[in-house]
Amino acid sequence: MRRRYGFYWTMILFWMLAVAAILIGVVLLGPTWWQLLLAALLGLAFAQLGFLGHEAAHQQVFASAGWNEWMSRVIAGLFTGLSFGWWVDKHGRHHANPNQDALDPDVDAGVVSFTPEGTDRRSGVMAKIGEYQGYYFLPVLLFEGASLHVDSFRNILSGRNVTRRWTEIVFVGVHFVGYLALLFIVLPPGMAIAFFAVQLAVFGFLLGGAFSPNHIGMPTVPHDVDLDFLRRQVYMSRNVRGGPVVHFFMGGLEYQIEHHLFPMAPRPNLRALQTVVRRHCAEQGIPYTETSLGEAFRTIIAYLNQVGLKNRDPYTCPLVRQYRG
Repeated sequence: MRRRYGFYWTMILFWMLAVAAILIGVVLLGPTWWQLLLAALLGLAFAQLGFLGHEAAHQQVFASAGWNEWMSRVIAGLFTGLSFGWWVDKHGRHHANPNQDALDPDVDAGVVSFTPEGTDRRSGVMAKIGEYQGYYFLPVLLFEGASLHVDSFRNILSGRNVTRRWTEIVFVGVHFVGYLALLFIVLPPGMAIAFFAVQLAVFGFLLGGAFSPNHIGMPTVPHDVDLDFLRRQVYMSRNVRGGPVVHFFMGGLEYQIEHHLFPMAPRPNLRALQTVVRRHCAEQGIPYTETSLGEAFRTIIAYLNQVGLKNRDPYTCPLVRQYRG
């Protein structure tokens, strides 16, 4: 698959310069609550860089594995303040076992339970509030950025087998020390905290809003179910229809089925791959799911409420019966 160097260099340089321009704007604007608009823009810029770091980690940007790894590490650590190693490990396990209980870290139960098995392990207050989890799912995404940073910090400081641990500590440390120092030097403490909170909320909401439509509400299976690669990736994934606006805010992840089948395919090539994949799935009798963004979130909310009430996903049982190893 041919890499799109021009496309990626343009995107990476644009968003890095956008971050620099926003921070210069913070200094020039000074103490005013209009700074919160810049905070939202900074959250948007960090989210876009997050998509580009994701693509570099998937070896989509350069022919050299080393260039891809370091580009992703720089974007993750210096620009978004996240651990590259932590994310690669987590995301790699997700790609290998999408929507599979105990194997896909993205469906581990936390504030929200994504699988019936996760709900079964809840009790007390968590089980009670989980009955309404579909309704509070979107507001929870505002805290996704904070959650990502906490998990990233924990892994860098205490995780086992962390490669280049000190490089990651330095990169993430420079990001937060430099960023927070700038805010507290330029702005009053309360305004600086508000700026950081808005940036973090926008960053988390945009990333969570882009990743969540891709798998939540699609079939989930227990850890002992054995599926072939094609069905494992297509059954568990959902594409999202939309024009340039959806493409921008989802960073190309609206072609989730193609991304899972061809994880090294660059973003500009996914649309062409969709034609081939959709035709092949039709020939093989494999359901190919594609919806609008609104329909995807309606399905997500209904599914999460169903799971929260400990009802089984109707799509799960046929898969379990057919493919249990």
